[in-house]
Amino acid sequence: MAAEAPQSDRPPSRDDACALIDRLGPFEASPHVAVAVSGGADSLALCLLTQDWARARGGRVTALTVDHGLRPEAAAEARQIGRWLAKRKIAHVTLRWRTAAGGRQANLQARAREARYRLMRDWCRSHEVLHLLTGHQREDQAETVLMRLGRGSGVDGLAAIPPVRESADGRTLRPLLSVPRARLAATLAERGQPWIEDPSNVDVRHARVRIRNALPHLAPLGLTVDRLAETADRMARARNALDVATAEVLVRAAAVHPAGFAVVDCGVLAADPPELGMRGLARLLMTVAGAVYPPRLERLERLYRELLSDDSPTGRTLGGCRLVPLVRARDAGRWLVCREPAAAAPDLRLPADGEVCWDGRFRVTRARRGRPMWIGKLGRVSGPSLPAAARARLADLPGAVRSTLPALRDARGIVAVPHIGFLRAATRPATLPRVRFAPAQPLT
Repeated sequence: MAAEAPQSDRPPSRDDACALIDRLGPFEASPHVAVAVSGGADSLALCLLTQDWARARGGRVTALTVDHGLRPEAAAEARQIGRWLAKRKIAHVTLRWRTAAGGRQANLQARAREARYRLMRDWCRSHEVLHLLTGHQREDQAETVLMRLGRGSGVDGLAAIPPVRESADGRTLRPLLSVPRARLAATLAERGQPWIEDPSNVDVRHARVRIRNALPHLAPLGLTVDRLAETADRMARARNALDVATAEVLVRAAAVHPAGFAVVDCGVLAADPPELGMRGLARLLMTVAGAVYPPRLERLERLYRELLSDDSPTGRTLGGCRLVPLVRARDAGRWLVCREPAAAAPDLRLPADGEVCWDGRFRVTRARRGRPMWIGKLGRVSGPSLPAAARARLADLPGAVRSTLPALRDARGIVAVPHIGFLRAATRPATLPRVRFAPAQPLT
């Protein structure tokens, strides 16, 4: 009789895989979900397992592949993924990133990752798909813990990859965080499904690859994949508890304006334990900057100390935000937190209809087709550019905020500045896009 395969090498059963997805619910009836598929073993296995789950519930799957244009083989690989999935009756869409060229090489991987998620979230939103699944698995979780340790991360960083991330766009789900990589490869082998090996996964120029190569040497010291992943689970429980307490602090300490800036009372932050105060500050910076990730912990700690000191500086920047102390006596200890002008996104051309996100913070929705139009920061405007009433409303806002207000433009210039109620003469409000503050990470 043949020896049984060890549990860690067995493919997950269909029932086990369905249970892993179900626990991240709830889901709508007959769900239509998207799966990020790079062509590697992890993402392809997730796609096949998710198809089993969706079919059992009367739903369907669309696989999304992003062609970054970073490797000449990428387009051919995307076509190959499409052919493989077509044989299994799984819909497949290739999304292309056309702005990969230029910029600093050191930032290219981070830019590509951000673009991948942005493109997939945009597709999900435009197709009314609430759930995007990604194939992160147990070794990914362990590697992330080690990377965060190397950066000196706190509880949030060591909680590593969350199984669920909620945003204004919907939900990102990672059902395989407890499943070893070998079991996913076994899933494909059992089903006769080949996969693509990305050469970047063995390129030691990437920190994650170096950590992956170091893991076998750390196991004798007790730093096994399982132990590191368990640490992430425990830190996630601590993070969840701290999130609840931080939300209570922010209700008392901060007020967010619909134009995308906030005021924080550092006296209230100081009255709570430093961990809660710093977490509240980090969350505020992420909300105002439209960021997905908080600033590095050591920089956040330094800013927190400076804001609470009696000899605070006249201003600071961190995480794409500018912080300015309010000078009136009644505002002692209160700081304005606004977008740093240099960090704001460039002007974005709006589609003829539909919705886009500008600067990671503002949702712009066109309910009907319209003429070419752009959204961008207001910048400096001369007196004649705005009528007296609009200039007065602009003057009511803090000076540090004014230049970063979202403004709609066409070929003739400024059409509207929604947050000061400016509308160019002879423009009908019904023809304009709706602009609302909806950052990637809401305050609470």
